[in-house]
Amino acid sequence: MVAAAFTHVRAWVFDLDNTLYPPEARLFDQIERRMTGYVMEALGVTEGEADRLRRHYWRDYGTTLAGLMAEHDLDPEPYLAAVHDIDLGHLVPAPELALAIARLPGRRIVYTNGSEPYAQRVLAARGLGGLFDAVYGVEHAGYRPKPEQAAFEAVFALDGLAPERGAMFEDDTRNLAAPHAMGMRTIHVAPAPHPADHIHHHTDDLTGFLSQLV
Repeated sequence: MVAAAFTHVRAWVFDLDNTLYPPEARLFDQIERRMTGYVMEALGVTEGEADRLRRHYWRDYGTTLAGLMAEHDLDPEPYLAAVHDIDLGHLVPAPELALAIARLPGRRIVYTNGSEPYAQRVLAARGLGGLFDAVYGVEHAGYRPKPEQAAFEAVFALDGLAPERGAMFEDDTRNLAAPHAMGMRTIHVAPAPHPADHIHHHTDDLTGFLSQLV
C-alpha cells in the first residue's frame, strides 16, 4: 500500500500552479503573457525577444524573475504584482481535494515560486483557503527560486520543517530534486509520469492519491 511510505510524514508541502489546480485551467498562459509584456517594457525589446529571454531565464535561472534580477538587477516586487494580476475565473472549488488535504496528519504548507498574495487568491478560488498552516512565496526564500536547494532550505528553516519527515508535491520534476536530496518523499503531480531517480511517486489525480494516505 502506498500509505505505508508516508507513515512518517508530518509536513505536507504542496506546490501551487498546476498542482493544486489542474493544468487545464491554463493560468500560466496568462502569467507567461504578462511576463513577456513586462520584459518588453522593462528592457525595451520586441515581443519576440522578450519571449526568448523569458524562456532563457526560466531554463538557466529557474524563473524569469531570477534571470531578470541576476542580469538586470530588476526590482522583484512590482514584477510579482504585475505578472500575477490575472483572471482566476477558470478555477472552480474542489471540495473533495479540500477534504483530502484537511485529513492529512501534521503540518500542511504551500510553497510556490509565485508570490504569497497570488497563492492566497488561488487557494480561495479553489475553496482551499484556511486549510494550510503556512503559505510561502518566492519572497520568503529571498527571491531565490525553486529548484535551488538554498531556496528550499530558506523556506524550511523559516517554517521549522524537518525535511526527513516531509513530503513534496510538485508538477515540475526539476523542483523535486532538491527535496529528494534533503530526505523528503517526492510526488510528481502531472498528467504523464516522468521517471527519475529523485521521484518516488507519480499521480495524475492528487485528490485520489491523498485519499489513499489516511
